[in-house]
Amino acid sequence: MNIYHAWCDLKPGVRDTDFSDGVAKYLGYLQSQDLIESWRLTRRKLGLGGEGLGEFHLMMEVRDLAQLDRAFGHVASRGEPVEGFHFGVNSLAQNARFALYRDFPDAERQRGSEKF
Repeated sequence: MNIYHAWCDLKPGVRDTDFSDGVAKYLGYLQSQDLIESWRLTRRKLGLGGEGLGEFHLMMEVRDLAQLDRAFGHVASRGEPVEGFHFGVNSLAQNARFALYRDFPDAERQRGSEKF
């Protein structure tokens, strides 16, 4: 499994529940289209978090990079309804940071043949 991470803060005046509702619509839509496997939204607690990371953390799980590429392609089409869902999240957030991680060791990993 690959996990696409996004951290962000809210723009001034944005209600946290408006943001979480928008995330649920957007990522729920992507999941219903089989473009992501699952998603999760978390919020920093007690001010604890890595420097430069936002207050909110989105995690989107995808089976493989092909599924992630299909998700990116679908969102990049800018067609409805995905454009409205994307705008409903993107317009509320600022200071976004992104990362891509994978399960480790992943299913492809073979042991015993390493040369290093």
